[in-house]
Amino acid sequence: MDGRDKPGHDNAGITIMAPNPSELFAPRGTPDEIETGTLLQPRFDADGLIPAIVTDAASGEVLMFAWMNAEALSLTLQTQLGHFWSRSRGKLWKKGEESGNLLRVIEVRTDCDQDVLWLKAAVEGDGRACHTGARSCFYRTLPLGQPASPNLQTKRD
Repeated sequence: MDGRDKPGHDNAGITIMAPNPSELFAPRGTPDEIETGTLLQPRFDADGLIPAIVTDAASGEVLMFAWMNAEALSLTLQTQLGHFWSRSRGKLWKKGEESGNLLRVIEVRTDCDQDVLWLKAAVEGDGRACHTGARSCFYRTLPLGQPASPNLQTKRD
């Protein structure tokens, strides 16, 4: 994050909130409240992250997997654009900010335990969700019916 993107500062008209989950989302309740209630109570891991699966809103194709912190989730809900936390770079990022292939989020779901998120999105720009230029980050298949080995080869789509 550069100086303009610090919590509490304005980012193109969007108020960036503090990344502390307890300040943004309800605390975790009982298993019954989490599983059957309507209050969002996301379970972030020890690093403050929650996994997010992104699929194409129209086709259902899996496009990518990424991590979100509380700030990324908050920005995604607020702007309807996919924001994530880069573990390798240690910073917040808006998917497609450089390439133009923004993720326009149509719907966000959480699972029964509220420890995984599912984003249904439309990819803007040229429709490629993967940084390699592929439509989906899942462009390789693994062979079935073979034992695992150091020489196991994948097949590209």
